[in-house]
Amino acid sequence: MTTLGTGVLRVRHWPRAHPLALDAALALAVLVAMIAGSFTHPVAGEGLAFAGRTPSVSSLLLMVCAAVALIWRRRRPLAVLSVTAGLTVVQLVRSDPPTSVVVSTVIALYTVAARTDRPTTWRVGLLTMAVLTAAAMLFGHAPWYSQENFGVFAWTGMAGAAGDAVRSRRAFIDAIRERAERAERSRDAEARRRVAEERLRIARDLHDVVAHHIALVNVQAGVAAHVMDRRPDQAKEALAHVREASRSALDELRATVGLLRQSGDPEAPTEPAPGLAVLDGLVETVRRAGLPVEVVCADRRPPLPAAADLAAYRVIQEALTNVRKHAGPGAKAEVSVVRVGGTAEITVIDNGSGSGGDGGDGGGHGLLGMRERVTALGGTLTAGPRYGGGFRVHAILPVEARTVEPGEPGAAGRTGENA
Repeated sequence: MTTLGTGVLRVRHWPRAHPLALDAALALAVLVAMIAGSFTHPVAGEGLAFAGRTPSVSSLLLMVCAAVALIWRRRRPLAVLSVTAGLTVVQLVRSDPPTSVVVSTVIALYTVAARTDRPTTWRVGLLTMAVLTAAAMLFGHAPWYSQENFGVFAWTGMAGAAGDAVRSRRAFIDAIRERAERAERSRDAEARRRVAEERLRIARDLHDVVAHHIALVNVQAGVAAHVMDRRPDQAKEALAHVREASRSALDELRATVGLLRQSGDPEAPTEPAPGLAVLDGLVETVRRAGLPVEVVCADRRPPLPAAADLAAYRVIQEALTNVRKHAGPGAKAEVSVVRVGGTAEITVIDNGSGSGGDGGDGGGHGLLGMRERVTALGGTLTAGPRYGGGFRVHAILPVEARTVEPGEPGAAGRTGENA
């Protein structure tokens, strides 16, 4: 079956790959038809009689020349039509009775109509019909009103109409194919964009989870190593914090990786996504790591939309992690969450002496991830040193969260806003 199917495909594609050979075969078939038609003549009351007449040598020569010209009908359609029409006029003027050279003109006119535009088809078709019909009526052996003369008019008209219909259908099919290909390319581009956005979101989540908890583990492990010999009780407490932070990190990583490993639609999470409702737990975790944190204002009623709530939590989490990593010893932090009209403002400040972030020469992605989260919801984020020392992270989130589409005016500017 496979061999048979391959053979059928080859037969179907062979004419497209060898158009000149196909036209040569068509020219041979037309020549045979013209020669066969030249042996017939109409008989009153009986129709057509075969072998009732014999074509002359000049008629045979005209038929051969017209058939040979059809071989190049696709490459030079107008030139072939001119040659076949001229040979037909010669045949109508000199042959008595005339032979069927007009068949070659009909095919040539069909080709012109199928391969050119409609205005050209109208101009050339009407001119061809007028010239051939006039020649048949003026120089033919039959009366000008005979059906043979009107047959020339009808056949040339039908050839032009058929060619125009074929050209219109081809243009329609090409337009449909182009539209389908364009839609396929658009779907592929949209799929790639969504994959890139999902990878970026996963990278941000993993960075937030790992950076925060590993920073706490590093701090508590350092404390335990420092006081192990002199104050074992404090070392045990620090190691307990290490165990708790590592367990939390493993739980969040397990949940994230579990979603990635599911082949179908992910099941609903058994626990809600972190938000401002668990801000106290986050602050308490950071305090146990040795960083004094004061929540000066936490406006949580009414609750933020889910996406904005998660973004606010991650911004505070990353900002506090950066304070613990970069602010230096003796630093303190303040967290503020305020609802102002249709927006929520999140502010994290510290009085440390370090850089306060990893978005500069440190090669990290903390500030970049925060800015991407906020910008994706249509908000803005600024981060930079404070006057008089320390660092400040300030995010403004819309209460009604919206997604900024790629290419929307202002999206690129907010993403690339300097800290």
